[in-house]
Formats: sequence, structure tokens, C-alpha cells
Amino acid sequence: MWKILLKALFKSTHRPNPRVYRKPVEETRVRQTALEETPPSAQPHMSQSDAVEQRETFDEAHARPVAPPRVLEGPAYVTDGDTITIRKTQIRLFGIDAPELHHPFGKKAKWAMIRLCKGQIIRAEMTEEDIYGRAVATCFLPDGRDLSAELVKQGLAIDWPKFSGGKYSDLEVEGVRKKLWLAEARQKGRMSVWEKFDALKEAERRP
Repeated sequence: MWKILLKALFKSTHRPNPRVYRKPVEETRVRQTALEETPPSAQPHMSQSDAVEQRETFDEAHARPVAPPRVLEGPAYVTDGDTITIRKTQIRLFGIDAPELHHPFGKKAKWAMIRLCKGQIIRAEMTEEDIYGRAVATCFLPDGRDLSAELVKQGLAIDWPKFSGGKYSDLEVEGVRKKLWLAEARQKGRMSVWEKFDALKEAERRP
């Protein structure tokens, strides 16, 4: 009788140690080797800062086509007459040349672009992008108007046939190339004209 009770008690209290599964050595080595040989491109991508290095002008020498054209939409921050920023992407307006801010009519061109973009959602169809993330794009107002065309029609930008193929030349107002003579000089490669203008302005600022 006592033997039966002792067996029952021992059976209810004794618990065998659970078996711990351990991977065979070879399996562990194979998995480790696979991880070591995984190329960096297959590893999870770590997100980086979305800050984009900004430059004053589009880098044509290092530009590449965007295919298919990428589209950005949003409010536009205006830098000058032919440069805007949408969602932290700096965009040079396609096919036109507006005066620089420190050139004659430069500030007027900027304010004309501000009036066009104010309160609007701009659609930018990007065709080229440089290594800094800046782009060339044809930009449209919600009603379909082309920002490049609108600035040319106001006499505050000129067509740049080298890039536009003459798309906006018929929209130029009479005498605009004499009015925006520094932009005209740039298109003809006469950068010495810019240098003389800048030197003159620098001399005027001196006491």
C-alpha cells in the first residue's frame, strides 16, 4: 500500500527537464555565412535626412533625363523669376531665362512669379534632374496655364531656344531682349558682360 502511495506522489511532483532545441552546428554555420554574404543592397534601408543640398543654379553639366517624367504637386516657394521649390525640391522652370535677383528687373520677375503662385497648387512635370536633386520642369497652375509662358508674356523672361526648341519665342513681348540684356548675353555665352556689370555694381557699393 505504501509503495503505491509513494509512486503516485512521485509521479505527480516530478517534472522532466524540458528539452532545449539547439540548431546543429552545420545549420548555424550555413545561416551565418548567408548573412555575411548578403549584399548591402539587400539589407534594410536606413532612412536618412530629407534635407537636400541647395545650390543657386541648376547643374546642367551633371543633369540626367527623368524617364518617365516625375510629377510633383504642392504650394511653391519662389526663389526668383524662374526658380521655385515644391516639397523641398528646387525646380528650374523649363525653357525660359529670367533675370537674376541682382540684375535689372530681377526683383520684378520674382514678384510676378509670387503673384502667379500665391495660394495655388502647382503641378511640376520634371524632365531633368541634377546630382543635387534639383530639377527642370514644366510647371502648371490649376487652370492649366504654363508658368514659363505666363512670365514670358509679362515681359519678365525670355525664351531659351537651346532648351525649349523655341516653344516660347512667339510669346516674347517687343523689345524684351534689349530690356533683359543680361539674360540675352548669357544665352549668347557673353559672360564677360556679366562680369563687367558685377564689377560696376561692386564699385558703386564702395564708399
